Amino acid sequence: MSSDDFDVASLASYLHISPAQAQKMAERGTLPARKVAGQWRFAASEVHHWLENRIGVADDEDLDNVEGVLRMAGGTEPIRICRLIPTGAMAIPLAARTSSSVIAAVVELAERTGLLWDRNKMIEAVKARENLHPTALENGVALLHPRRPLAQTLSEPLLALGITSQGIPFGESHGQLTDIFFLICSIDDAGHLRVLARLSRLISRDGFLSALRASRSEAEAREWIEQFEAELE
Repeated sequence: MSSDDFDVASLASYLHISPAQAQKMAERGTLPARKVAGQWRFAASEVHHWLENRIGVADDEDLDNVEGVLRMAGGTEPIRICRLIPTGAMAIPLAARTSSSVIAAVVELAERTGLLWDRNKMIEAVKARENLHPTALENGVALLHPRRPLAQTLSEPLLALGITSQGIPFGESHGQLTDIFFLICSIDDAGHLRVLARLSRLISRDGFLSALRASRSEAEAREWIEQFEAELE
């Protein structure tokens, strides 16, 4: 068994459910699982992707529960989105009009902080993720990120934010335009999921996206992020 695998007991502990619940989810195909020597095994990477997909369709109460589970698993304080966006890692407006130029421009914002060391590798990884499964949401927000964290390219986790002056077609938009682009740069799967859950809660708050779109500077946008994030507590 890989050291990254969960067995039923360790997965139940990680997800804060009973072993019986974990086994039942495996048997029903709810969780990605396989049998090795007659025992259920769960690859950590697949579990994290399963959680990521769950986060994408969850409501605020579910996201709050997910945050709690991931925080207990990590044993750390709640994620703070505003603290993860370094000064200078926002562009309002973001000078980009195509999906490729958006990705390049937002990654460049991350590179300017000095925390991202390999700009080209991040661009390639984000594009590959978008080709696999676009991250644009119906509310006009895209949560850009690699399929797996690129710890070797980062000195610490960070976020970058770009807001275009008008919406552009992005991913499988089906006519929906996207104008708010967050880039999530994480160093591990658990940290990525925690950021994704917190960010998903934030963008679902009434008035938050309107406030971001009305912002005319990084300082103004940062104030709105801090204000709305405080309400989550």
